[in-house]
Amino acid sequence: MIHIIITSYNEPKATERAVKAFLEQDIPKPFKIIVADPFPEVKEFINEQFKHNKKVEFYLDPGEGKGVVLNMIFEEIYSEDKNDIIISTDGDVYVNKEAVKEILNSFKDPEIGLVAGRPISTNSRNNKYGYWSHLLLDEMNRTRKKLSDKKEFFELSGYLFGMRNSVIKEFPIGAAEDNVIPRLFWAKNYKIIYNENAQAYVLNPQHFKDWALQKKRNIKAHISLNKLFDDKIKRKNTIFGEAIRGLYVFVYLRNLKELVWSIELLFARLYIWFSAYYEVYFKKEEYKDGWREKETETTKPLD
Repeated sequence: MIHIIITSYNEPKATERAVKAFLEQDIPKPFKIIVADPFPEVKEFINEQFKHNKKVEFYLDPGEGKGVVLNMIFEEIYSEDKNDIIISTDGDVYVNKEAVKEILNSFKDPEIGLVAGRPISTNSRNNKYGYWSHLLLDEMNRTRKKLSDKKEFFELSGYLFGMRNSVIKEFPIGAAEDNVIPRLFWAKNYKIIYNENAQAYVLNPQHFKDWALQKKRNIKAHISLNKLFDDKIKRKNTIFGEAIRGLYVFVYLRNLKELVWSIELLFARLYIWFSAYYEVYFKKEEYKDGWREKETETTKPLD
């Protein structure tokens, strides 16, 4: 059985598109799509749009954070069958037509526990924030591919990943699920692989306020890992690791305009890192699981 979980937050039209992107695929096994959202009006909309399709279900999110609702669903759909697969994605993204098939093919190796998909920016590269989104996502995908090929540990993207059922029923919610779940699987000696052919198309922030909010939330989630795990896994998402990976920009940029944007990104990232550390260690504003506690309006693709 394949369970496809789509977590959303008051974006009914985008979520409808996310559901349709899965229904249009040729999925070789029985599957069910579970849409989780805390808004009753989204429940009404989704139930109405897919009222004749028994493969789509709605789960009313209690509104306590993405990790909370995922744990609730994981417990309900838990199976001892290691061939059962869970696919997790968000309502504000949509996947390519081969996404499920690619993820399922990756699980043919019984030692594989997790499959990371590839986020792709839908923003135009012809403006600063669009260029930033392409550069950062492409660099991260490049890094994941390298680590996957070396059979080393790496973290997932919450935009799209697959996991083998029967391994965990829940996970700690003090950090983001795409940071925590890989550590649980790695501790159980499961491999994590990257499949660049399973793709999720993502609209990224389009002004600095939303961009900073999203990036600081990610950094705070990584800082929180230190309180949850003492697993000796070297975190690669640090200010120093990012500085080394940032050298990728010199083979990525195409023109003088992108060079200027790259320099601006360097200073923006430094600001975000120091700001996040200041808020965590001095203002005691730690990562919170309420994943849309503050909404990033410019990342809403349709609603």
